[in-house]
Amino acid sequence: MFYETSKNDHGLPFNPFKAIVAPRPIGWISTLDLQGRANLAPYSFFNAVGDTPPIVVFSSTGYKDTVSNVEETGEFVCNMVSYDLKDAMNASSAPLPHGMSEFEAARLEMAECRFVKAPRVAAAYSALECKLLKAENIRDLDGKETGSHVVFGQVVAIHIKDEVLTDGRFDVTKVRPLSRLGYKDYAVVNEVFEMGRPGG
Repeated sequence: MFYETSKNDHGLPFNPFKAIVAPRPIGWISTLDLQGRANLAPYSFFNAVGDTPPIVVFSSTGYKDTVSNVEETGEFVCNMVSYDLKDAMNASSAPLPHGMSEFEAARLEMAECRFVKAPRVAAAYSALECKLLKAENIRDLDGKETGSHVVFGQVVAIHIKDEVLTDGRFDVTKVRPLSRLGYKDYAVVNEVFEMGRPGG
């Protein structure tokens, strides 16, 4: 099949785009507002885009509390989601009234960070402390604002639980990271394999 995205004439019962671009890691973003209230929300449009220095990006469909808090404070934390935290992550995605804490709603304990004021999820196997590089409302080919707000952050510190390290390597099979697929689907990483690059 073939379809033009501007027409969205795929003829399927659901748009397949997010199912095609998958799996995607989930950025569980924690922030503080200017009043010091904690916010926590999962974003499936998330990934690393550089390693020297380490840089991550997430995108919000709509100008939500997370983006507002990051722009006002200049910092955020990306907590990584493991399979055992799937229900808490899902609970934190509920549309709560402004100012209510998703940490409390999802019954999650907060932990302090070292270089940013925003809290991290204490139970997360890894958390990335980030400082804002830039945030912008992406424009389409016609120059119109899309409502997709993209946030780039430089990772200034990383927390890793010691029990997920095996022989000095971060062991994803111990972590079982959760990833987002299309529709209402998720996946978990249970096994890995190695492939070396060919010589040039």
